[in-house]
Formats: sequence, structure tokens, C-alpha cells
Amino acid sequence: MRVVFAGTPRTAVPSLAALLRSRHEVVAVLTRPDAAAGRGRHVEASPVAMAAEADGLEVLKPRTARDPDFLDRLRALEPDCAPVVAYGALLPPAALEIPRHGWVNLHFSLLPAWRGAAPVQRAVLAGDEMTGASTFQIEEGLDTGPVYGVITEPIKSTDTSGDLLERLSQAGARLLVATLDGIESGELVPVRQPADGITYAHKLTVDDGRVVWPAAAVHVDRQIRACTPDPGAWTTFRGERVKLDPIRQLEPPPAGRPLAPGELAVEKRTVLVGTGSGPMQLGTLQAQGKRRMPAPDWARGVRVRSGERFE
Repeated sequence: MRVVFAGTPRTAVPSLAALLRSRHEVVAVLTRPDAAAGRGRHVEASPVAMAAEADGLEVLKPRTARDPDFLDRLRALEPDCAPVVAYGALLPPAALEIPRHGWVNLHFSLLPAWRGAAPVQRAVLAGDEMTGASTFQIEEGLDTGPVYGVITEPIKSTDTSGDLLERLSQAGARLLVATLDGIESGELVPVRQPADGITYAHKLTVDDGRVVWPAAAVHVDRQIRACTPDPGAWTTFRGERVKLDPIRQLEPPPAGRPLAPGELAVEKRTVLVGTGSGPMQLGTLQAQGKRRMPAPDWARGVRVRSGERFE
């Protein structure tokens, strides 16, 4: 089939690569316009755009998929199908009706669970033990279209959102190609999503990354892992922001006096922090304007005093 691939972030690149290795012909790539990125806020092309350009593909970057020039170009390309992985913008009816077999989205959840922008982060935050990926036909509703295929993936107790998304992006790429194969052969028919089990995965904000120390240790653990790497978990110490990498629950809890939520205890090789249900061990962290470092090195550098705490 002739396909126009739509995607933007790094997690969409494995799917583009898999399609280029498949029997399908990628005639163009649709991605979001160049945007400021990184600490220097330099304007950069999306990871998908850079991968597509490296392969000599035509890259379309309309500000909106409603743009008449984009729609005219899409019609001229005559795609049979348009696979989508995290494109990052809504597609209007005028665009949806152009490919003969429609637009097929790879979504990183077991639909109808976690419809929306942040399915992997929400699954980790909720403590789900299992997730996966689904391919479905895009319609006007938010991730409501009929499903072509699914794969499952267990969520490990140490998984960050980044870890889990990396695995799903690789396995999901294979699912996407298999879905297009089935559509082309006529053997694959999409099935309507069930009416029960619907949950929504709203995007996590920077405020969602602020660690709530009075919460139980299990919830603190999930919050930090869900926000790693984006939007990033953080707290404040002496009025300045400190970025946190995943921390470790202690089983059984160490002997000694209990720590108040956020209270720090510096030992020879470890730094403990109190939560609502017991202490946890800090891993690596990054103070404002500093490099990332192990917690004991940070604690020695700032000379944490007895009773001080993350705010």
C-alpha cells in the first residue's frame, strides 16, 4: 500500500523505520512544525522529521491539518492508508476521508483504557500491572475508533514511563506493520471498543511532577517513575528546585526514629527521605544549576542538617 506516515516524537521513529523495511511504500511523512527544544531553546525539526529527511522522504509540516495546501498535497499523494503514531494534533474530517483505508493509529494502551495524551504515564501512576498497545481506525472522537489489534506488556515494578514507552514503541512498530498487512489483504476487520473500562489519560504537567511526600511510599514511588523522564519529578530544598530520579522503597523499613514526610536522614552511603508510610532511599538527583549526582554526594555538598526536609 501507498502510505503517508504521521508522527512527531522519538517514540514514533521505530514505527517509521519498520514501515520503511516493510512491503508498503512510504510516499511522505506528516509531522508537527519545527519547534524550540532543549536548554538553549533552539528551533529544531521533530525526531520523525529528521529521520524522514535522512531517508530522503518528503516531509509535510502544516501548522494545522486543515490547511488547504496540505489537504491538496495529501490528495495528490493518493495514499491507501495513513498510519499514525503520536502525531500530536487533531485530524479534521476533510483529512480523514482522503486515504482509501483511513488513518490507523498506534496507541500505547489497551483501549478503551487510557484514551488520551499520556497513556503510559497514567498507567504507571495508577499502579497498573499490565498495559500494551492498540491499533485502531481514527474517527472524530478521542481514541474511540474500532480496534484492529493489540499487544500486551507487563509493567515492571522499576519501570519509568520512559522505560515502558521504549519497549512499547518497538513492539508497537511490529504491530502497526502487521495491521497494515492485514488491512491490505482484507483479512483484518476492526472491532468496536467495549463501552465499559473507559479511562482517560490527561497530559501530566510540571505541577504533577512535584512530589507529595505525605503520600504513602508506594504512591511516591509511582509518581516519580510516572514523571520520568517527562515532565520530570521534583521537590524543593531551601527554596530551590531539586530534580529527582526514581527512589527505592525499603523493605523492611530501617530501624531508628521515624522520619516526617520529606525529612532527610544522611547516612554514610545513603540518604533517606520520609513519606507518609515510611522512609525511602534517594537515588540520583540534580540541584538547580548543578549536574546530576548521587544523593550522598549532594547531601555532603549542601551539608544537610538534622531535621531538614524537602518542602
